[in-house]
Amino acid sequence: MRAGVVPVPINIKLTADTVSYILADAAIGLVFAEPELKHLVPAAIDVVFFGRGADGFEGFLDFGPFQAFEPAPDSVAIQPYTSGSTGLPKGVLLTHYGQNWSRRILAHTRGTTDRDVILVAAPLYHKNALNAIKQGLTAGATLRLLRQFSVERYIEAIGRHQCTVVSGVPTMIAMVLARKDLLTKVDTSSVRTVMMGSAASSPQLLEEIKAYFPNAEPLVVYGVTEGGPVPLGPHPEGKPRPQGSIGVPYSGTEAKLVGGSHADEGELVLKNPGIMLGYHNLSRETAERVRDGWYYTGDVCRRDKEGFYYFVGRTDDMFVCGGENIFPLAVETLIQRHPAVYQALVMPFGHGIKGQVPYAFVVLRPGASATENDLKQFALANGPAYQHPRRVFFLQQLPLAGTNKIDRERIRAWVANGTLV
Repeated sequence: MRAGVVPVPINIKLTADTVSYILADAAIGLVFAEPELKHLVPAAIDVVFFGRGADGFEGFLDFGPFQAFEPAPDSVAIQPYTSGSTGLPKGVLLTHYGQNWSRRILAHTRGTTDRDVILVAAPLYHKNALNAIKQGLTAGATLRLLRQFSVERYIEAIGRHQCTVVSGVPTMIAMVLARKDLLTKVDTSSVRTVMMGSAASSPQLLEEIKAYFPNAEPLVVYGVTEGGPVPLGPHPEGKPRPQGSIGVPYSGTEAKLVGGSHADEGELVLKNPGIMLGYHNLSRETAERVRDGWYYTGDVCRRDKEGFYYFVGRTDDMFVCGGENIFPLAVETLIQRHPAVYQALVMPFGHGIKGQVPYAFVVLRPGASATENDLKQFALANGPAYQHPRRVFFLQQLPLAGTNKIDRERIRAWVANGTLV
C-alpha cells in the first residue's frame, strides 16, 4: 500500500475467461503468480513468478533506497473482486483510511497481541484470510499460512506451532472436527479463538468446538467486502454474545434495518469509514448499493432488545414456495435442531405447482442415523408446513468452492445428473 500501487487479489480457481476479465477490467500492469498459473496470464501482461533466480520474485526485489508513497485518506488501497455469484465479478474500491480503521479496530476488539500465533488456511484472495492477516500484522502477531487447506496439515499445524487463533469457514472447521482421531493426538489447549465467517454456524458445531478446543471461544464473524469489511463485533459494555448472534456495531459503525415488517427486522444498512468508494467502472451498481454514504448490504437481519444482530438471510436468497416467503437459513436452523444432524444446507429447486420448494443436504453426526422421512417429519412437527424440505439428501461433507464457501453449483449438478439419491 505504501508502494503507490493498488493490489488486486484474484481467485485462482476462477475460469481463465473470468480471470482475463478481471485483469482487463482493473487494467492490470503487473502480475505476481505461481509458475503453474502461467496459463491464466495473457501474454501482453508482465508477470513475475514466485521463486528463486534472476527471472523470479527474488530477482525482482530491490533492497535499495525507497521513497514511500503518502496516500490520501480516500485513495484506493486495495481492489478485491466479489465472487461473481450473481454475474461477473465486481471490483470493490476500498480506501487507505477505511482499511486502517478496520485493521486497528479488529486487532483491538479481538485482544490480539504480539504473543498470538494465527493460523490462516483460507486463500489470500478471500476477505477471511485478508482480515486475519491485517489483524495479526497490526498487533505484531505471528502468522502461520498454509499453502492450501488440508485437514491433516491444519490439525498438525495447530499442535506444532501452538496456535492461539485459528480461522476458516464453518465447513472447514466441521471437516477438522470430523477427524477426531487426529485432534485427540495434538495439544489444542493453546487455541483461545476459533474464528469463522462467510456462512452460518450450527449450534452443534459451536458445541463441538468447545469440546475439542477447551480454552477457545468460537467467534462467528459477519463480514461483507463492501461494508467495512467487518462492521459488527463484541458488545461495547462486555455483554456476552448470545448464540447465533453476529454481534453489535463496532465503534464508528452506524447500522439500521430497513424495509422490514417492524423496526427490529429488515435489510441491514451500514455506514462506517470502511465502506467502499464504489464498484470499479460500475456507476449504476454503485448507486444501487451506496446511498448518501450508507451501504445497503442485501442481508436481512433482526435485532434483539440488547442491540445484538442476527442474520436471517439474503434478500436475493429468499424464494417463494406456494406464495410463502422462505429464507433457507430458517429451514437450516430448524433441521439442525434434530439430534442426529450436524450440518444442513437448504436450497430452492423448481416445482411445477409451488414454483420453488426447499431441498435439504445434510451431514449427520458421527455414529448417528436418520432417514429422509425422519427429517421431513421433524420439520413438519416443529415448523411451518410450507418450510419442510421436499427432498433430503445425505452427504459425508458439504463441498467447498474456490473461495472456501459451499459449492452450491456442484450440488445442483449432482441433483440434476442423479448423483444424489
